Amino acid sequence: MRSARITDGSVTSPRGFRAAGLHCGIKANGRADLALLVSDVPATAAGVFTTNLAKAAPVRVSQAHLMSASHRTHAIITNSGCANACTGPQGDADASEMAQLTATTLGCAADEVLVASTGVIGVNLKMDAIRRGIPLAMAALSEDGGAAAARAIMTTDPFPKSAAVQVTTDVGTFTVGGMTKGSGMIEPRMATMLGYLTTDASVDATLLFRALTEACRFTFNAITVDGEPSTNDCVFALANGMSGVVIDETLYPALVEGLRQVSHELALAIVRGGEGATKLVAITTTGAATDADAWMAARAIANSPLVKTAVHGADPNWGRLVAAAGRSGAAFVLDRARVRIGSLVLFENGRPFDERAPEAAAYLGGTDLAIEVNLGAGGSHTATVWTCDLTAEYVKINAEYRT
Repeated sequence: MRSARITDGSVTSPRGFRAAGLHCGIKANGRADLALLVSDVPATAAGVFTTNLAKAAPVRVSQAHLMSASHRTHAIITNSGCANACTGPQGDADASEMAQLTATTLGCAADEVLVASTGVIGVNLKMDAIRRGIPLAMAALSEDGGAAAARAIMTTDPFPKSAAVQVTTDVGTFTVGGMTKGSGMIEPRMATMLGYLTTDASVDATLLFRALTEACRFTFNAITVDGEPSTNDCVFALANGMSGVVIDETLYPALVEGLRQVSHELALAIVRGGEGATKLVAITTTGAATDADAWMAARAIANSPLVKTAVHGADPNWGRLVAAAGRSGAAFVLDRARVRIGSLVLFENGRPFDERAPEAAAYLGGTDLAIEVNLGAGGSHTATVWTCDLTAEYVKINAEYRT
């Protein structure tokens, strides 16, 4: 790889991809609620899915289609405003019908269509709206339709999220594009979050899945808003080969870097747009005995309501950070631990430095923050999880979500 450059693009920036987004009648407020993403030629596909055992119907259907179609996909159809989760046999039938309707309109096999849904759990899809909307979405497909599709997959998101990167190699240039949605119920752990990555490189299914999993580990799987893995979380990757660049083991790092850069932009945008969020916070653990310990402690700190509310109030309460790390399950040695807020050490080797609290409070008044906790376990392992503050607005949004 010679370079990977972020561009002002979208999920349709790679060659051979078109998209559309429109209102079909699921959302009562009239906002866009149906998105269609199409590859002009069959694309290699890979997906990572929620680890939640209460999997929604579209997750189960898409997992089955990825296997039955030998990882070849023509389109992804997505609705917002209804998760189609915990809806029994009718939910499975509705998700399958979404795929079949799209396939019939596009002229491909049903198992070459992936399905995603997001919204309220336990509500059946308005299939009459879906049936009306899919032909309209097909007619609206455009190479410039990425922005409309990104808006159509939103639920409580305050803004749409798109990104693209151009990757230059010794054998040619390829593009990676993407879009995502997510604002609340966010801790993917695959991987309510949906992610879509596209590339015009040619990639076989095994290599694409490997690259997607690697890219997600440090991006979509390293974020949290509220520690709640959804019933519907999934990230799809499609590779249609239209750039002429063929990814092999030599070019594999270039593919991973392209996917990682786009995923990083999208993942951080999810946290910035978290329900009620006003701050983006990078929680880094160092000095961990194992890689698993580093991630375990970082997640525990990032998900702590006490830590998140202290950050919101610009309160440099290092004790909450120490307590979260200590109860995380990771190896932790208090007398060798260290807490750093920004560049300021507030606790180290069993000693607090509370005289630095006013300066730390001023730092926490910002919007892009970094907090580091050294676990004192003497190891070299580290992990970073991005989170946001916990606000009264988050409580309001989720207290009123169904009503």
